[in-house]
Amino acid sequence: MKILKTILLLAVTVSVLGSCNSYEKLLKSNDYAKKYNVAMEYFEKGNYSKAIQLFENLTMYYRGKDNDENIVWYHAESYLKLKDYYNAGYHYGMFIRKYPYSERVEEAYFMSAYCKYMESPVYSLDQTQTKEAIKDFEIYVERYPTSKHIPEINKYLDEMRYKLMKKDYEIAYGYYKIGAYNAAYVAFNDFINQYPDSEQRENAMFYIIKAGYEYAINSTESKIVQRLQQVINDFDRFATLFANSKHISESQDIYNKTRAALQVRTK
Repeated sequence: MKILKTILLLAVTVSVLGSCNSYEKLLKSNDYAKKYNVAMEYFEKGNYSKAIQLFENLTMYYRGKDNDENIVWYHAESYLKLKDYYNAGYHYGMFIRKYPYSERVEEAYFMSAYCKYMESPVYSLDQTQTKEAIKDFEIYVERYPTSKHIPEINKYLDEMRYKLMKKDYEIAYGYYKIGAYNAAYVAFNDFINQYPDSEQRENAMFYIIKAGYEYAINSTESKIVQRLQQVINDFDRFATLFANSKHISESQDIYNKTRAALQVRTK
């Protein structure tokens, strides 16, 4: 039994080594037609890493020739299958630049944006990639308004806009926590203007009152009355919209302190 297992193991090893040697020889050969056919076979069988190596090997030879479009396309597709979204996106972009009139270009635009979406990080990190994905999807929707991808794009856009909303709220709140009250006041106002339907609107308007009061009360005498009056205005708006807010009591306390400070300075 042990002898049989050893024989089988040796047979498998020889087969694998032979296959590897054959592949290495193919990579080094000048038989580009065979390389192309084998690359496509590897792709169809799901061996995307080897397909990528062959597609890269074929790129220079087939540039501008009949099989070039397929090579660029399946090169991108291979990276996509491996979930290497950065390289996939790059190669879909290359396809768009090289073949703007191809029947596949619509799908390439979608996949290029999708790869950026997949590269979009959690909301707490830099959101440059998220913004680029949103922009690319919006351009795609304008260009192909009847595309089959529109429903899923709308889902992706909602998800990424929510991520940006969370990021912007955390930035504004971060300013408040470190005592940068003017920056917090500006950031929270920008937040409610940009996201009027946000679930955080109530909290944002509450922190506008808090940050506004701290900024006003620590201002120079020439500015304090104007800024305290703005706190009153911000409170009135908040109380009108969120009369039953969990923050209404604390907001009322700030309002009372603001009124008292105004009375001292306007006698």
